[in-house]
Amino acid sequence: MSVIYVLLAISIIVAVFFFIAFIISVKSGQYDDAYTPSVRMLFEDELVHEKETPVKNKQQDKIQLNKQR
Repeated sequence: MSVIYVLLAISIIVAVFFFIAFIISVKSGQYDDAYTPSVRMLFEDELVHEKETPVKNKQQDKIQLNKQR
């Protein structure tokens, strides 16, 4: 019968320890962001675009200017 009292005391101590750890993690902001994880799978990875040469940009600008006139 005394073993039950010891196990009960140990289980209460462990439960209090985990409850305190949970309260500390909530206060430190561990669980603040609830929106991002739910939609993260909907976003695609960013695509790597090749850098355009300055000459190509100037040619495109000239073409756009001619189209506007």
